[in-house]
Amino acid sequence: MGVLTNDSTKQLIASCMSASQSRIEFWAEFIHHTKIQRMVEVGVWKGDFAVNILQRCDCVNKYFMVDPWRHLDNWNKPANQNDALLDSFYEMTKARTEFAKDRRVILRGKTTEVIDQIKDGELDFAYIDGDHTLKGIAIDMVRVYPKIRTGGFLGGDDFSRTIWSHRTSFEPTLVFPFAVYFAEAVGATIYSLPNIQFLLHKTEQRTFGFVDLVGQYDDLSLRSHVTPEKMIRLFLGEKFPRLLGLFRKIRQTVSS
Repeated sequence: MGVLTNDSTKQLIASCMSASQSRIEFWAEFIHHTKIQRMVEVGVWKGDFAVNILQRCDCVNKYFMVDPWRHLDNWNKPANQNDALLDSFYEMTKARTEFAKDRRVILRGKTTEVIDQIKDGELDFAYIDGDHTLKGIAIDMVRVYPKIRTGGFLGGDDFSRTIWSHRTSFEPTLVFPFAVYFAEAVGATIYSLPNIQFLLHKTEQRTFGFVDLVGQYDDLSLRSHVTPEKMIRLFLGEKFPRLLGLFRKIRQTVSS
């Protein structure tokens, strides 16, 4: 894998975007063209992403898979299911990736528990799709970043413009804008991608840049997500969804 400049990285991303229709297709194109050899996926779940990348990308000769596959007492997200179900997902993932058992390395545990089994600078690429709370994305990015070599990449999922990906009874999703803040802190260029993905390029220059290739990430603040008006709308939408739908229809009728 050669060293890419920011300009060549942007061109490569554009090429991969034009050749793909989904997030998995994009990352398979990207990994193939950059000839990624060693990578980690944080947050494996049922193994869908791992299966596709291992099947499509022969260049990957070591694929680390990090996931606790167990219930976590301090994780307030819908994916935090019971131990029995998550253990079945673990067994499913093992079975589905058995064809690549000589290329995969399963690290069962939280990031803080297992990430140091990967050497600093060992990875060409890391893909983060685990705990999307503020605590989770902060831990994952801070602990995984040193494992990526200079010239390598860190990508991720759920780069959503809204922090309210689920009901307000769950912790908000803060991959965005935290990933942008992190890129500024470490001096890296970060790109917004279709399908709520992001890509961070780790280079020697340590120059921060946010390249919004989607054109929808103009507001990096949190205030707009937690204003009283916003929270009231969220509350009413969750408690009285039919009433809110009726108001929307009335507003559309009036405005048309």
